[in-house]
Amino acid sequence: MYGQVGLSSLNSFLSKYQAYIALVLTLVVVGLITTQNILLSGFGYETVMGSFYNNYLIFKNSFFHLLDNENLYVLYKSQQIDLFKYSPTFSLFFAVFANLPDWLGLFLWNGLNALVFYALWQIKFPSVKNKFWIWAFVLIEFITNIQSSQSNGLMAGLMILGYVFLERKNLLLATLMIVLSAYIKVFGVVAFALFHLCPEKWKAVGYSIMWAIVLFVLPLLVISPSELLIQYQNWLVMMRVDAPVPFSLSVVGWLKYWFHYEPNGMYVLGVGTIMFLAPFIRFVQYKNPVYKQLVLASVLMWVVLFNHKAESPTFIIAVAGVAIWYFSQPTSLVKKIMLGLVLLFTQLAPTDLFPFFVRDEIFKPYVIKVVPVIIVWLKVQFDIFELDSQFEERAD
Repeated sequence: MYGQVGLSSLNSFLSKYQAYIALVLTLVVVGLITTQNILLSGFGYETVMGSFYNNYLIFKNSFFHLLDNENLYVLYKSQQIDLFKYSPTFSLFFAVFANLPDWLGLFLWNGLNALVFYALWQIKFPSVKNKFWIWAFVLIEFITNIQSSQSNGLMAGLMILGYVFLERKNLLLATLMIVLSAYIKVFGVVAFALFHLCPEKWKAVGYSIMWAIVLFVLPLLVISPSELLIQYQNWLVMMRVDAPVPFSLSVVGWLKYWFHYEPNGMYVLGVGTIMFLAPFIRFVQYKNPVYKQLVLASVLMWVVLFNHKAESPTFIIAVAGVAIWYFSQPTSLVKKIMLGLVLLFTQLAPTDLFPFFVRDEIFKPYVIKVVPVIIVWLKVQFDIFELDSQFEERAD
């Protein structure tokens, strides 16, 4: 009895102040992780990827390479470990951070990746009032993302905001969010699948083409047209030869390490695309808010599951999709179990909650992190086909 009263009081407090609490805690987390990475790198500690904020240095250096008309897509061993793999437009975007001290630039960059929380907060869920729990569920993957100064929180935020602005019938901003995500990581183009929910499809196509052209030529502010064309050619070459990561946390990795089956990646992508698009035939559901949110959840999980380059920091995108799936419908025992599997084996499996030998000998070689998300994604596809037929009758 006292426990129920206490939980009720906590929920009431969180409901009243949840946005402020989440904002303050997010800033604290960003500050702590940023400070940790700066201090560890300053004391000479390094990971196998060099500096504790090596990815941020790659992004920052790319802006100066762009200014100096140097090939963005070769390895600069004296400055960083690993290649820059984003568009020339993204290099220009990093002008905002490039001339700042690393501690300030890294803090702002990590803070920008919290866009995922803002975007999730904008979704009108049918059955959840306390969005603090969504923030708390996604937080673990957010920490994983900013510990390596990655861009995946920003990617998730842009893709979700594309959906949010579509719902608000603001096609200009919706298309900007999605096109911008594609100029950060190419798989952002998958979010264009959300346009099948848009009544003004040709208008959306027109805006998308406009934004694509604007962002394509934006680096002309600092380099010549011929130099920009060469950079895009170099980008295409790099993407063609870019190899999958070891122990890829994807469907391909799961098939390889669980079943010793290595199918052609394009074959897996083709099958995955058919499965992804199949629920779109439910035309009468297009106005159903639950259908729309399940499609968004499917998009966010799909871009990770069928990405041969998927790594642990990428999973903030997929986990945001899991959160949307879970809160878009009334809960059930099955859903609670599946959410628990994601929390335990996708989010917590790489942490010190489990002994090192378990992580190193079981979780890593069997790509355990990806398995619960595969299960949830299949459940999402099933849920879309099982949506309440009564809505179909009302929609006719």
